[in-house]
Amino acid sequence: MIYALMEEIRQFNKARDWDKYHTPKNLATSVMIEAAELAEKFQWLTPAESWEIEDMGPVAEEVADVLIYLLNLCDKLHIFPEYAVRAKLMKNGKRFPVRKGVVDDSLRQKRMTVNGPGSDDPGPLQGRKT
Repeated sequence: MIYALMEEIRQFNKARDWDKYHTPKNLATSVMIEAAELAEKFQWLTPAESWEIEDMGPVAEEVADVLIYLLNLCDKLHIFPEYAVRAKLMKNGKRFPVRKGVVDDSLRQKRMTVNGPGSDDPGPLQGRKT
């Protein structure tokens, strides 16, 4: 599915002769710009409000813009996104193993340092509820 989407994007760009503008630098910059526009949709919302956006259309459009540029970048650099994601998940799985029922002591210590002993608030490491 993702590769069919990449082909559709490739054909869309080709029909408009946009390939000459799609350098890795321009595409990476465009990903950042569009991601900032996505973040702007949530900028002044509380965490609770960010779950309650009534019209997700503008958010979905920004997600699409980010994804289009990112898939364009992958296409130009011959990066297979599915493999890249799976490789990164494997790497992160080794870096951050699942620990059932055990709270990492360093995380516990950070919470105590930031929030004070006995605090139930997860603090900035897990996000605050407002």
